[in-house]
Amino acid sequence: MPTHSTLTVQNLGKHYGGTPVFAQVHFAVQPGEFVAIVGDSGVGKSTLLNCLAGLDQWDEGDITYTAANGTATRLADLDDTARALWRRAHVGFVFQAFHVLPHLDVAQNVALPLMLLGQTDPARVQAMLDAVGLGALGSRLPQQLSGGQLQRVAIARALVHRPGLLLADEPTGNLDPTTAALVMDLLLAQTREQGASLVLVTHSDAAAARADRVLRLTASGMVG
Repeated sequence: MPTHSTLTVQNLGKHYGGTPVFAQVHFAVQPGEFVAIVGDSGVGKSTLLNCLAGLDQWDEGDITYTAANGTATRLADLDDTARALWRRAHVGFVFQAFHVLPHLDVAQNVALPLMLLGQTDPARVQAMLDAVGLGALGSRLPQQLSGGQLQRVAIARALVHRPGLLLADEPTGNLDPTTAALVMDLLLAQTREQGASLVLVTHSDAAAARADRVLRLTASGMVG
């Protein structure tokens, strides 16, 4: 069942000690929208993404997630445990370095978000593996897969629990151009099929060009 959610960021600011990382960042991501965030290296794009996921703490401003049922969650009101529970239920994350667990097979890696929610759904896991072209590889270990295949595992894992928000941090950064294009095809197809909103941090002009909207992060705010 498609999920439709909204992410609202208002005047967000982050600094380390006395050094600002970014400030006055405000934007909204509408249900089903694909937003790409670009910017110079070191400007804080990955840090911003971690803040959106509640993985990192910010210093000013608000992040509000509104679920499909209309329930609004202000992340600043949640403690670490509550943020983790919120993230498990509503967020999928795709990392540049894949972050699959080497001691688990492909199917077990994909099933992790469901397991954390106390759910068992082998049919859903297999459906996601089929969707990313790995339907016959569920019993393989990660070290038996290529980089492109590992990123497909990461996409299937990020979407298996039907999150309303998908966050992707340079998901094609470690891939050759041909494989990167295929991975982006899969990422977009599966995100749109589920109705999830997608926020992608990237240095790739090709990846950013496919977004509904491109935002540029600078030290003084967001442009776009």
